[in-house]
Amino acid sequence: MKKYVVRLTEDERQLLTKLATTGKGPARVFTRARILLEADESDAGPAWPDEMISTALNVTVQTIERIRKQMVEEGIEAVLTRRPYIQKRVRKKIDGVVEAHLIALSCSDPPPGRARWTLRLLADKIVELGYVDSISHEAIRKTLKKTNLSHGRRISGVFRRM
Repeated sequence: MKKYVVRLTEDERQLLTKLATTGKGPARVFTRARILLEADESDAGPAWPDEMISTALNVTVQTIERIRKQMVEEGIEAVLTRRPYIQKRVRKKIDGVVEAHLIALSCSDPPPGRARWTLRLLADKIVELGYVDSISHEAIRKTLKKTNLSHGRRISGVFRRM
């Protein structure tokens, strides 16, 4: 028993038939239109089983189920049009003020018992001082790299890599 049953109106059938038979447009729209036409369980539709549609149109059964579900829940327009892609904005934790404190901290003397600051020590100290709630050592590395700060040993006023 199918959970989402597609029943097309006559206008929807005409629209999908026109889309499936015209030669211009994205292949995705052609495939979806043909899937809906074959899955139609109204009086005018063939009501093919999903396995038969899958074989005929060379798509997976999961794709057919997903398209039927979207048709029932959102309508024909949602099936035929793509959702707009919205790129996530990366929120930076280190702004100019925190960056200045980080640079000053990395140039200061390391904690007792340490020869130099490590990225993890810097990250822990920045959090401990309350500049940020949490931060990874990788964010510290990227910030220091961006500012061209070397993390090497200082010999006669010049940083040298070890």
